[in-house]
Amino acid sequence: MSTTLTRKGQVTIPKPIRDLLGLEPGSAVDFKVTDEGQVLLIPAETKKSASRFAALRGAATVKMSTDEIMALPRGED
Repeated sequence: MSTTLTRKGQVTIPKPIRDLLGLEPGSAVDFKVTDEGQVLLIPAETKKSASRFAALRGAATVKMSTDEIMALPRGED
């Protein structure tokens, strides 16, 4: 399988390769050069969000009203 390099240095990754690697639009990829001089295309470590807070996001499991939550830092009962 071959592809052509554009003037901007871009290439299209053939669909069978994208499918094999599970690449979708917006997917990040890494290139690794082996000791033998081969270049490997590897899906980048999954970093779905560039935000350092992404791992902290989730769904609340506390069954409290907004008023009850706001009263907590105030020390109200």
